[in-house]
Amino acid sequence: MTTLAPTVATTTDRPPLRTAPKQTGRKIAVIAALVVGACFSALPVLWMLSSSFKRNPEIFAYPPRLITDGFSFDAYTTILTDPVKLRFFLNSYVVAISVTLLTLVVAVLAAYAFSRYDFWGKKTINVVVVSVQAVPPITLLIPYFGLVVALKLYNTYPGLILTYMVFTLPYAIIMMTGYFNTLPKELDEAVKVDGAGPMTALWRILVPISVPGLVSVGIYTFMIAWNEFLFALTLTRTEDMRTVPIGIQLLMGQHSYEWNEMMAMSILGCIPVLVLFLFFQRFFIGGMTAGAVKI
Repeated sequence: MTTLAPTVATTTDRPPLRTAPKQTGRKIAVIAALVVGACFSALPVLWMLSSSFKRNPEIFAYPPRLITDGFSFDAYTTILTDPVKLRFFLNSYVVAISVTLLTLVVAVLAAYAFSRYDFWGKKTINVVVVSVQAVPPITLLIPYFGLVVALKLYNTYPGLILTYMVFTLPYAIIMMTGYFNTLPKELDEAVKVDGAGPMTALWRILVPISVPGLVSVGIYTFMIAWNEFLFALTLTRTEDMRTVPIGIQLLMGQHSYEWNEMMAMSILGCIPVLVLFLFFQRFFIGGMTAGAVKI
């Protein structure tokens, strides 16, 4: 009687391990692609920065030169010593900061209600909030112009602030609701056990630990309000109410363009958003990922 020898698995039956050279090659390819993408994205900004230090005739010199021999701060000096142009920046700061603060307050209150309470019409309101994001702003230009004029808010700060909030609030509510949904409801219950109300739970407990979500929403809101052009052009009339995007457009004259001043004002206009991203990048990324959940 013969016995069958047990079969022993050999190393040849195992799937081959990924070799180190393949992993290294993929990493190099990914890094190379990221470097190319970064250069492609940074080149317009570098050219804008270079052009802001040139004089108008040098901007269109051929062959083009990134570094010019006629390095000059004339464009920045002209902008920073002109009260009219400085007023553009003041208007943008007032409108953008006001829109950001008001949007955060309203969004926090609305998101807390959506996250912690069940009420009649909740799903319908959610659909409406999301639907507002899908409406192209240009289709609302004429209705908003008529409404702002009827309310006597034309060419005023409140007119711009309230109009911008219509477009910043939906995103802010959606993001903050998603962020509050990641926080355990036991936090609210613990506060209620101590005898405090829901507003105490919101402002003393939930808001302090929601800083990443607030920062991400605040940066996004500030950026939208700072860069908005269409409604700022339509809802303002005088130069003392124009914002930075409109100020850049006003440098386009009938017969000539002040290209170096346009580039300099664009660089100065980029600084606030750039500073916000640099200082709050860690919170911004954490808030975006934490709020990206179903509401």
